[in-house]
Amino acid sequence: MSIIKHKAQRVAVLIDAQNMYHSAKHLYNARVNFKEVLKAAVAGRELVRATGYVIRTESGEEKPFLEALTKSGIEAQVKDLQIFPGGVKKADWDVGMAIDAVKFSQGAIDSIVLVTGDGDFVPLIEYLKAHGKQAEVMAFGRSTSQRLKEAADDFIDLGMEPRKYLLHMK
Repeated sequence: MSIIKHKAQRVAVLIDAQNMYHSAKHLYNARVNFKEVLKAAVAGRELVRATGYVIRTESGEEKPFLEALTKSGIEAQVKDLQIFPGGVKKADWDVGMAIDAVKFSQGAIDSIVLVTGDGDFVPLIEYLKAHGKQAEVMAFGRSTSQRLKEAADDFIDLGMEPRKYLLHMK
């Protein structure tokens, strides 16, 4: 499933940082090279917006990660980790990403690249396509929803080039 990408296309890239972090860690014991992911997502087109959706933990361990995102040209959207009575934790940006994608799709954006393997985004992909936008997905194929792969106009499997898209853990 390959699509035409040309220089005049205006692109927004939305990165589900938690999903990508956990996929890279569990599949490869590595971290994601977001700078390379962004470069591949843009693919020589006009980048309008690159946003990474990040959860702030109690320990603040994500600070170096946030700095690395910013240095890579990715704007960080941050929200606090939710901790419920009984200790249950929730870290989820799905609704925020979806709302931003819908907002961007109503502007002068030609293509939206979702960097996530989460199948919950299938209805969003369908919405974007129904509204004339190119909807692309990038993620690690082994941990990506099959329905998400099928729904997207294009799917780039980051696992096909792990040396390019991963930074190995120390």
